[in-house]
Amino acid sequence: MNPRISWAGAFHLGVIYVVWGSTYLGIRVAILGGFTPFVLGALRVLMAGGLLLLWAAWRGRRVRISWAEAGILAASGLLFWIGANGLVMWAEQRSASGYAALLAALSPVWAAILEAALDRRAPSRLTILALVTGFCGVGLLSLPQRAVPQTSDLGATLALLAAGACWAAGSVLQQRRRVQVEPAVSSGYQQVFAGLGFALMALRFRESPPHITTSGWVAWGYLVVFGSLLAFTSYVQVLRLLPVSVATTAAYVNPMVAVFLGWLVLREGVTPWTVAGSALVLLGVGGVFHDRARQLGMPRATPPLRRREAET
Repeated sequence: MNPRISWAGAFHLGVIYVVWGSTYLGIRVAILGGFTPFVLGALRVLMAGGLLLLWAAWRGRRVRISWAEAGILAASGLLFWIGANGLVMWAEQRSASGYAALLAALSPVWAAILEAALDRRAPSRLTILALVTGFCGVGLLSLPQRAVPQTSDLGATLALLAAGACWAAGSVLQQRRRVQVEPAVSSGYQQVFAGLGFALMALRFRESPPHITTSGWVAWGYLVVFGSLLAFTSYVQVLRLLPVSVATTAAYVNPMVAVFLGWLVLREGVTPWTVAGSALVLLGVGGVFHDRARQLGMPRATPPLRRREAET
């Protein structure tokens, strides 16, 4: 993998920043429109994954994968969608969305810790400072919502913490155990595997058949086209072009985008907390980018695992 921050990588990261920030609203509207969480997940990713694979096959791309590739794509897909997205959808039934965004924003921290453990090295001070700064920014963005009385039990809190860890683990796995297929094929298989998992979860928790309103179907369509077909495929591409520490900064920017869209579409108020939190988020993201660029300019030994990747 080329570790440099390319223009293509920055473009796909920008898509993730904007689109995934809007999916918080899409999920909320879909749930209010009659969808149950795991049924929503199953219908969303099975449709998106199937369309991606059909499109790739129509273009003559390789869609047949080995058992080893299937194992990697199934594991990462389940981590991304069941472990992360599924837990967030489940927890938001029992916790405010601002609280969910705050804990989900821990994924870059989990990724930095996991990569440091795998490479047997400590994260740099600048990386730690940047991650903490971004986390504080998300905290400021969520603080006004936390001031409103709400219910948030221990189970929801643990689920949200686990969601961030699952997303980080899926990102690291996807980057370090690459499959030799196009990003659209990789994204398609991950979503199909996850869709089957969501269907099993819906049966396990005996979710009742949904009675869906028009707004629910519109939100579902938006999540399929923009959240899954476009943004998740961009994320797979980002993991091939950029470091995990940069890719997971989306967890910091998405809540800020959600706040902005709330002001733009729903005319929600922008408070000093919003301004201060947004500034810290951008500072944290910039710190991660700067630290990565600084490390690229420093001659140092390549960790064994990274060296083996470079040779393959």
